[in-house]
Amino acid sequence: MFQTIRVLAATLLLVGLSQQALAEGAHMTVFTKQGSFADVRESVEMAITGRGFVISSVSHVGDMLERTGKDVGSGKQVFLNAESLEFCSATLSRKMMEADPDNIVFCPYSISIYVLPEKPNEVRVAYRKTQMTGSSASRKALRAVNDLLTDIIKEALQ
Repeated sequence: MFQTIRVLAATLLLVGLSQQALAEGAHMTVFTKQGSFADVRESVEMAITGRGFVISSVSHVGDMLERTGKDVGSGKQVFLNAESLEFCSATLSRKMMEADPDNIVFCPYSISIYVLPEKPNEVRVAYRKTQMTGSSASRKALRAVNDLLTDIIKEALQ
């Protein structure tokens, strides 16, 4: 019985990790989910707009790389699909820039959704972390931005 519980617990842990951060370093966090690009992208968009944020720009990164590859002498396919959604939070952005006007460089926020050719059923959702810089008020505001981005992605990947 104890062995069965241990196996079940290990299985649940592995399932939970499939939606956790794949890569987390000083500069970015990447989450993964099995599924289709369109479904995950829609979930991310809904998680953003559901909080009252407006997506100000969609960068079609995959299309741009595909279109310009020959022009720069490369035929390598980098992504099957790739887009970045940009948006801001008036509240968090104000706090971060009141603490340090140079924090303007961290706005708008961007969440990227992409699929690699070698893993066509794995959708990656990532964001570039804000750097913890400046006063304690600045670092607190920047940390809140990172927390927001993580929360949006986790909600989208449920």
